Amino acid sequence: MSEDPSEERHAVYWRRNLQYLSILLAVWFVVSFGFGILLREALDSIRIGGFKLGFWFAQQGSILVFVALIFVYLRLMNRLDAEFGEEEESDSE
Repeated sequence: MSEDPSEERHAVYWRRNLQYLSILLAVWFVVSFGFGILLREALDSIRIGGFKLGFWFAQQGSILVFVALIFVYLRLMNRLDAEFGEEEESDSE
């Protein structure tokens, strides 16, 4: 038996959503754990504004990247919602 078309669209929607989440979480992991911890010593040879780059990633860089990833996810999900007709209705009455 074939699936209901609406169930199939729902499955495709969630598969794409999980792909987006996986990619963005991988980027966050690489920046926070990789750059801030594992590659800290190598990055410390580079300075930004007087601070070592490894220190900067550990203290501010991973947080700023996380905030940027939130906005990237917002944009990706808005585009995905529009593609699948799942836009939120506005409350402008």
